[in-house]
Amino acid sequence: MAKENAAFSAVPETPVSESKPPLSSHPLKPPALRRLGEEPEKAEKKKGRQRYVEKDGKCNVQHGNVIETYRYLTDIFTTLVDLKWRFSLLVFILAYAVTWLFFGLIWWFIAYCRGDLDHLGEEAWTPCVKNLNGFVSAFLFSIETETTIGYGYRVITDQCPEGIVLLLLQAILGSMVNAFMVGCMFVKISQPNKRAETLVFSSHAVISLRDDRLCLMFRVGDLRNSHIVEASIRAKLIKSKQTQEGEFIPLNQTDINVGFETGDDRLFLVSPLIISHEINEHSPFWEVSKEQLKKDEFEIVVILEGMVEATGMTCQARSSYLVDEVLWGHRFMSVLSLEDGFYEVDYNSFHQTFEVPTPSCSARELAEAAARMDAHLYWSIPSRLDEKVEEATEKAEEGSKERNGNLASLESESKV
Repeated sequence: MAKENAAFSAVPETPVSESKPPLSSHPLKPPALRRLGEEPEKAEKKKGRQRYVEKDGKCNVQHGNVIETYRYLTDIFTTLVDLKWRFSLLVFILAYAVTWLFFGLIWWFIAYCRGDLDHLGEEAWTPCVKNLNGFVSAFLFSIETETTIGYGYRVITDQCPEGIVLLLLQAILGSMVNAFMVGCMFVKISQPNKRAETLVFSSHAVISLRDDRLCLMFRVGDLRNSHIVEASIRAKLIKSKQTQEGEFIPLNQTDINVGFETGDDRLFLVSPLIISHEINEHSPFWEVSKEQLKKDEFEIVVILEGMVEATGMTCQARSSYLVDEVLWGHRFMSVLSLEDGFYEVDYNSFHQTFEVPTPSCSARELAEAAARMDAHLYWSIPSRLDEKVEEATEKAEEGSKERNGNLASLESESKV
């Protein structure tokens, strides 16, 4: 498993000071041949661990060979919202420019077909649109019509039924374009993605004792004064596995319990909180010791969700921890202090940890040792009680013998 998981490994395994061979001596393998499910002995050995989720929350997954691209057009609104800002602005500008040019061309074509361009300046001639003397003026009239500016210089007359119909069509279509494009821009501007930038996770996760039990812990905090409403935390273990039938499952996801049964996963995130996962028999780290942790390959993805108090929109912040970012035998520094009338959070110590005495064995071995100790105490207490009872009976027997001896001596004296 360690060899198979090495394919998903982002910190170089070779020391920095180690000299590297020339690049030409290591030909690169084509990306198409690097499959997640290929056998580890056939796969190219990588020198770093590849993250599934970056520290800033970006998912390091790209979709390739998507054949049914038409599905993006069926949900054109979401597609436009998901575009990058430069493409969204380009689509926004093109949507208005194309409609203005299209209807401007139609207005010019109507004037050309009716002969309005041949009777410019004639008082007896009633044109379709007054003061329309070319394509540029037709384009300007199209902009005035769709944006309802209405300067009053170019106006449509009642002697042009085709112009009236076109005016209605442009007014309706223009309203639809306005609603669609303004809606897209509003949703894109109000997206709470940037709100996640002020939700911070500790740079490392730690494993130490808490109430005589090994716990995996990490810290979350909110830098803003406006709070996240109904905040909840989740954690996933990303680790490749092989089934009993020999099937290799890359990047298998396993839930890490951070208090779902007890409600501890629902947070009141006013000050930084330490999220704890108790390593018990249901935990994927039940049999992981300190030495095994150094050899293992996995990634812990943590997800914080909640509603933005100012807008009511759902926000999600993500981060991850690789094996090298899990510190065994460490604990987080305290960041909360009581000042004059308020509590102060020192974010300079947010990521700092310190070492504490922690067993290097796994949680299973620790639980078995505690069980043996409890069993020893359970059986030692009755044995001590038995010893006390035996001592009491021996003393009672000795006392009775002494009393019997005294009575016998008294009887002999009375007879004399």
